[in-house]
Amino acid sequence: MKASFASLASLVLAISSVNARTVFSAFAVNGVEEGHGVAVRVPSTNDPIKDVTSNDIICNTNFIQPVSTAVASVPAGGVVAAEFHHTPAGYVGPDPSDPLDPTDKGPVTAYLASVPDATQSDVTGLKWFKIFEEGLNPETHQWGSDLLFINGGYVNITIPSCVKAGQYLLRVESISLADASSYPGAQFFMSCAQLEVTGGGSASPETVTFPGAYSPSSPGIVTNIYEDQSYTVPGPAVFTC
Repeated sequence: MKASFASLASLVLAISSVNARTVFSAFAVNGVEEGHGVAVRVPSTNDPIKDVTSNDIICNTNFIQPVSTAVASVPAGGVVAAEFHHTPAGYVGPDPSDPLDPTDKGPVTAYLASVPDATQSDVTGLKWFKIFEEGLNPETHQWGSDLLFINGGYVNITIPSCVKAGQYLLRVESISLADASSYPGAQFFMSCAQLEVTGGGSASPETVTFPGAYSPSSPGIVTNIYEDQSYTVPGPAVFTC
């Protein structure tokens, strides 16, 4: 018996959603690799977060144990290269969906939150400011996810030179929009890295909270990437010095 067009379409979307899964599990500072899972709270699965009102939207959940107690030193103005791969294990060999399915699309974002101790387990109530976003480029028609795939899972994020010295959490996120035509449909994949920013200045950026920065009605949370010609990345504007 032949499958209906609707059932085939549902199967394609389901496969896309599975292959879109990705995990931020390592990073480099000014070109120097920290190591897999070092100073990163790595979720134990590549399951997406879909509920933007859940505390899981902050840094994810169900981390690989023990969670790293390392805090990576980063100079203000330095570059952190966040590394995504298809699974929490990092790169495990050739995989057409590593770091994520290239047919899936969506933005990549990064936020910082100042904390007394970057290894603290409680991340609720933190004040976050966005330092990076790559959405849809209307000229090249490339998404942040396209660049993530082209660059082998790496995304370069500059720590603003004017932020205050101290300890921070760096939240880096890839958002899959393959099923985002209704809510909950968008899939959020994020981890938090533990940083000590040195040098810097005295900037006091405007901040948002997670949950709170995104809502089911926020721009960019519900969208049809197969029809819409423009896209607004969810969350606040990117902070610049």
